[in-house]
Amino acid sequence: MASIVKSLRLLADPTRLRLLLLLQQEELSVAEIQEIMGMGQSRISAHLGQLKQARLVRDRRAGKNIYYGSAEENPLHAQLTGIVQASASEIPETAHDKTALKLVMLKREDKAREYFNKLAGKFGRSYCPGRTWKGVSHLLLSLIGPITVADLGAGEGTLAQLMAKHAKKVIAVDNSEKMVEFGSALAKEHGFKNLEYRLGDIQEPPVPAASVDLALFSQALHHASNPARAVAAAFHILKKQGRIAILDLLSHNFEQARELYADLWLGFSEVELHRMLKEAGFSKIEVSVVARDEESPHLQTIFATGVK
Repeated sequence: MASIVKSLRLLADPTRLRLLLLLQQEELSVAEIQEIMGMGQSRISAHLGQLKQARLVRDRRAGKNIYYGSAEENPLHAQLTGIVQASASEIPETAHDKTALKLVMLKREDKAREYFNKLAGKFGRSYCPGRTWKGVSHLLLSLIGPITVADLGAGEGTLAQLMAKHAKKVIAVDNSEKMVEFGSALAKEHGFKNLEYRLGDIQEPPVPAASVDLALFSQALHHASNPARAVAAAFHILKKQGRIAILDLLSHNFEQARELYADLWLGFSEVELHRMLKEAGFSKIEVSVVARDEESPHLQTIFATGVK
């Protein structure tokens, strides 16, 4: 028999309240809840187990996945729903959870992503005259226009040099003296007078405030000791209506990347990138997974953009 006293004891825990708030809106898998709440699987499963035992949530198997939802058949459902909803304003994470839930649902429903993932898997496998990634990159870079770009964490600046062919000015920032020295020599050799290399940290880029139209992180953010600070710094140097573009790795468990590539972070989830951009002040935020490596460990690429 359902007990309102036992139910209230369970609801006294903020994490379980957050779970119920989410599950009253959508059925979710443990993996989706992990992505939204940023917690480990075992912790979430433990809370779900307690809620299920108290008949506050139910589960449903669909293929290999188990989805959890609010137990509407519970005779106390209506009363407890009111209590949970009334508690939402007292939980600091509610706004974040709401945004993260929208992203997870968009990810689930995004049929276009599935299509482009399949397309990406086929692209380049069979010969087609003139169809190469190099050709496509040149085509897209030619659309940049006369803007000022800050390539943050540019390395030797291969991308910066490609952009310099069309941009008004490109500022390539890197914290490696060797990279800056090499890139500067290469730019001089190729006659790029609108490409400038600067030694500096992407968390405090040596770029004046409100001076660039595009701030770019291309596989650089996972090297920052404080990625959120780097994103906030990008917001600072952008002009009004300027855009940030982040190309990085989707969160993964390939620990060897720390030693092999000096990665400080094992990628980022869509929710994490969205949160960083929103907290920095960006609007019109879009985040999506755009590619997957064919070779092991099958790392995936995530792309995020926003407007100041």
